[in-house]
Amino acid sequence: MKYFDNYPPVAEPKPAHVLTKEPNIHPTCKIKDSTVGDYAALAESTVMVESSFGDYSYTAGNVHIMYAEIGKYCSIAINVRINPSNHPQWRVTQHHMTYRRIDYGLDTVDDTEFFDWRRADKCTIGHDVWIGHAATIMPGVNIGTGAIIGSGAVVTKDVGPYEIAVGVPAKVIKKRFDDETIAKLLDSEWWNWDRETLEANFKDLFDVPTFLNKFSSEKSI
Repeated sequence: MKYFDNYPPVAEPKPAHVLTKEPNIHPTCKIKDSTVGDYAALAESTVMVESSFGDYSYTAGNVHIMYAEIGKYCSIAINVRINPSNHPQWRVTQHHMTYRRIDYGLDTVDDTEFFDWRRADKCTIGHDVWIGHAATIMPGVNIGTGAIIGSGAVVTKDVGPYEIAVGVPAKVIKKRFDDETIAKLLDSEWWNWDRETLEANFKDLFDVPTFLNKFSSEKSI
């Protein structure tokens, strides 16, 4: 038995990779009719169709996003599916030959009404959402800012801000903070800071009491 310290061996350490304002998109990604924000990063084999992807958000690889709005600072783990393909259950056959008709030589046009139905059932993901490994966000679901979706979860219902949802189907098990803290964090809208403000106040994001003391409004929650 042989012990490997590092394989394959690296002759010299790779230089640190620093994200820039220009989105970092891996060459294997496939993007169609979508927008990608500043400092965003899309790892290997990410597919995005008719979606928006916010500033600083990233995918860890093999993520499929269809007809969705993704907020800023979202962390999306490997193998996540957001708004996966839906099928016409009301027809005699739900096979996609009924709407991808051209592929099968059954018509000269595809079923535009079916795709319009899918577009209308989009997913909306708030800011600073963490979606765990291999989770699936079903069509039409809204996930609030600051929420956490557990690995392998299948989310069929909306998840509120700063709620943690796990399981199949996913259920909310708790909130990250108490309601007063959540309200103050939402009120701060820190995710809308420009780059200069972010750099100036970056360390304040490490501790909730410090942050709220500095940035929450004085009004009663």
